[in-house]
Amino acid sequence: MSGTRVGSVETIHIATGTGGRPEPRQSVSAVADRGIEGDRYFLGDGIYNERDDLEPSDITLVESEALDAAADAYDVDLTDGAHRRNITTRGVALNHLVGHRFRVGETILKGVALCEPCGYMESLADQPDAKRALVHRGGLDARIVESGTIARGDEVVW
Repeated sequence: MSGTRVGSVETIHIATGTGGRPEPRQSVSAVADRGIEGDRYFLGDGIYNERDDLEPSDITLVESEALDAAADAYDVDLTDGAHRRNITTRGVALNHLVGHRFRVGETILKGVALCEPCGYMESLADQPDAKRALVHRGGLDARIVESGTIARGDEVVW
């Protein structure tokens, strides 16, 4: 397929309750228009405020390169899921996927909006500059269009 770009899934995290510590997973089941099985939003326990002017979001992604840059520029450690995003990618310019469909593993997603960092994430991460470090590179809110499995090492294709 001409023009196809490929990145990869580095890590996967879910949190089972509001404010719960993100837990790593080797793979997850992503359910269309619902979320990741076992995650707080799938269970109806998330507190993220959806914006009325956007499609709903079922899953969040962040670039490992953005986390590396945040560590270098602000000395913040957002490893181990402290960033509160579900999927950490490598080699994917997530900001460019707003409004576009793309594949992650067996799952088809559609980018809904940038996932800008918030003070709540910063407080749970216990990293004072975390919010500032991730402004405009905090990741992507996405909708699950077609259900499937997502595993560490899977391709991200757009």
